[in-house]
Amino acid sequence: MGQEGPKLERGIGLFQATATNMSQMMGAGPFITIPIILSTMGGPQAIFGWLIGALLAMLDGLVWSELGAAMPGEGGTYVYLREAFQYRTGKLMPFLFIWSTIIVTPLIMSTGAIGLTDYLQYFFPHMTGLEAKLTAVLITFITIVLLWRRIHSVAKLTTVLWVGVILTVVLVIIAAASHFSAQLAFSFPQGAFAPSKFFVGLGSGMLISIYDYMGYYTASYLGDEVKNPGRTIPRTILLSILFVGIIDLSMNISIIGNIPWQSAMHSTDIGTQLIQKVWGQPGAILITLLIIWTCFASVYAGLLGASRLPYNAARDGLFFKSFARLHPKLKFPHVSLLVMGCIMAICCFFNLTQIINALMATSIVIQFMGQIVALTVLRKRQPNLKRPFRQWLYPLPSILAFIGWGYVFYSSGWPAIRLAIAWTVLGIIVFLVWSARKKEWPFGEKVIKEEYARPSVESVD
Repeated sequence: MGQEGPKLERGIGLFQATATNMSQMMGAGPFITIPIILSTMGGPQAIFGWLIGALLAMLDGLVWSELGAAMPGEGGTYVYLREAFQYRTGKLMPFLFIWSTIIVTPLIMSTGAIGLTDYLQYFFPHMTGLEAKLTAVLITFITIVLLWRRIHSVAKLTTVLWVGVILTVVLVIIAAASHFSAQLAFSFPQGAFAPSKFFVGLGSGMLISIYDYMGYYTASYLGDEVKNPGRTIPRTILLSILFVGIIDLSMNISIIGNIPWQSAMHSTDIGTQLIQKVWGQPGAILITLLIIWTCFASVYAGLLGASRLPYNAARDGLFFKSFARLHPKLKFPHVSLLVMGCIMAICCFFNLTQIINALMATSIVIQFMGQIVALTVLRKRQPNLKRPFRQWLYPLPSILAFIGWGYVFYSSGWPAIRLAIAWTVLGIIVFLVWSARKKEWPFGEKVIKEEYARPSVESVD
């Protein structure tokens, strides 16, 4: 299958993989979304948005775990969709996945760079809007430089960054716990749990909270670089969700137990504001530096995983050939890293909220709901596929995760849904043009390659 040439090195163990996932999950997220989710849900009932978001991540993590252990290829979802949907729609589904993520992933990562810049303004309060955007671009290029090395060195640096992430959240939780007020944390407004209000806000709240968990699957994108992937990938996914769920919930409750939610929902630097109140200016300076570190760790881990997506698609002949190149000495997809990094740099100049909502909506249908279907299809189509990990209580987690993602998709709002539909339709048109030029399905023969079930067998349907 694909293009022969240099191979990636397996240099990521369980600890490094978990550190990579957690660094991506715990970056700017909690420090920029706490005010947003409080505003969206209208009070401390936002706690339920975080809780149910964590539950959805865990259910979906069981889908990722089975697929990632069985098919540990570079690219994660791309591989799973390619293997499952090739029987009916050829390469359409994996193409649409790359089509959506080539934009949405750099957009989401750029929020980390922008969040980092927001906290830098604590030290540079007179920074202009243009200077802030240029700073976010500079952060992007520094990230590319630091990723320009062998995977063993990248894994070590990821671990160092992860230590800073853990130190940051531990200090925030300790500071918040020392002055915690349960009465303040659970001061629910009147009518907070009225069904007409609560369930409308819950969907939007879950959309925000699931953003905080995004990244529990990052190690799956690095499947060809993970040691003993059949055991490592499921463990790192489930451990990452568990640890981050505990940390995020503790931090979020602790913060609103110190800062009234009516004030917290309007904050732009909630972490610094908390520590300033508890430990004064020296503490605020320290925590701001650590939050900047945490945001950078998220950008670093995210760009690491994202750079592997176009690479794997190009190896399959489904994207531009240049993306399939590995650096001749350092053995990493350098062209893919550069392009994804440049797109991310461009994204730093735009107002991202509406675009991210639309592209997140696209990702939910193609990636998350799509690969839930892929798991079921593969169980039927490839029953002999080696599965080191099998989803617990199958198919219940898949069904619940599918319903959960559908609820979040609907809650993203009609403007986002309409834009997502338009982007997907445009992707289908591009795919048809691409396929016509290459004379592949639906304009040619449909080639079935069961790479993981029977790698030596190739048939034409």
